Amino acid sequence: MKVAPLYHALASESWCTARIVHTGQHYDANMSDAFFRDLCLPEPAHHLGSGSGSHAEQTGRTMIAYEAVCARERPAAIVVVGDVNATVACALVGAKLCIPVVHLEAGLRSGDRRMPEEINRLVTDTVSELLWTPSKDADANLLAEGVDAAKIQCVGNIMIDSFEMLRPRIEAANTRARLGISGAYAMVTLHRPSNVDTRESLAALVQALTELGRELPVVFAVHPRTQRRLEEFALLDTLAAAPAVRLTAPLGYIEFMSLVMSCTLAITDSGGVQEETTYLGIPCATLRENTERPITISAGTNRLLKPAELATAAQAARAGDWPRGRRPELWDGQTAARAAASLRRRFAA
Repeated sequence: MKVAPLYHALASESWCTARIVHTGQHYDANMSDAFFRDLCLPEPAHHLGSGSGSHAEQTGRTMIAYEAVCARERPAAIVVVGDVNATVACALVGAKLCIPVVHLEAGLRSGDRRMPEEINRLVTDTVSELLWTPSKDADANLLAEGVDAAKIQCVGNIMIDSFEMLRPRIEAANTRARLGISGAYAMVTLHRPSNVDTRESLAALVQALTELGRELPVVFAVHPRTQRRLEEFALLDTLAAAPAVRLTAPLGYIEFMSLVMSCTLAITDSGGVQEETTYLGIPCATLRENTERPITISAGTNRLLKPAELATAAQAARAGDWPRGRRPELWDGQTAARAAASLRRRFAA
C-alpha cells in the first residue's frame, strides 16, 4: 500500500531506476496478488520468500535473502516502509553494507515496547540516514530521541496518496451493493496478535461482535491469521452463526475501502485504517491499548476502545455523537512527490 505511490512517482523520473522487492512476509496469495493488481504495480524485481514463522525466523530469512540481492546489485539507496519484520531486516542489511537506508513512515511511536512493531520502528529509525515522517508529532519523537534534525523530513502520509490514486475506482466499485448490504453497518478488520492469538482475547472479540450486531449489522473481512485462529480455537462457527455478522474473505484494497467509505463505524487494529478514517471523517474504533498514530485521536476520528465498548460506540456513531476531527497537515495525496524530490536532492548527484 505504501510502496505503490512512491514507486509510480519514481518510475516517471529519469535520474533513477526503482525496483520492488517482495519480501514475502505478507505471503497470502489472495491478499498479495489483489493488492498488486489494484495498485497497478509491476511484478517485483525480487521475491525473497520469507514466509511465516517466529519473529527471529522471518527477520533472519529476510536478511539472508536480501543481503544476497544487495551484494549482486548494490542499490544506491534502500527505501524501507512501515514497521514489519521485513522493514527492520532490510534496514539492518543496508546499514551493515553501508548502503543508505531511507525509512518511509518514520518516527511513529506507541511507547509500548511489548509490541514487536515498536522495536522494529526504533531499530529502523536508528540505522536510517533519511527519515520521512507522516506528521509533526513523529518529528518530535525523533528529535526527543536525539536524531539529527538534518535527517528528518516531514513528507506527509503516503496512505492518503494510495487512497486518492484509487478513489475513482473505489467510488465506482459499490462493493456494498455487490454484497447485498443495505443501510447502516460496521466494517471490521482485526489481525494483531494481541487480539487474535489467544483464545481468551479472540473469544471476547467474538462475543463483542455478536453483541454489536444487535445495534448495527457487522461486515467482517477476515484476515488469514484471524481465520486460522478462529478455526484453531473452535470459534468460527459461533461467529458465523451470529445473525447480524457477515464474514467475508480477505478483500483487495478497492473493495475494502469501498466498504469503509460507506460504513457507519470502522472497527480495526490496523494502523492504515486509523489514518484513512481520519482523512475521510469516518468514526473509527481501534481495539488496542495504544496507537503509534496518536494524531488520529488528537486531531482525527479515531478512539481507542475495549471490545465490550463496541455496542455503545455503535450507538454514538449512529446518533452522530462522534468527534468529527480534521485532516492533519500534509495528508493531501502529494506525499510521494515530496518523497521523490527528497530522494533526488539527497542522491541524484
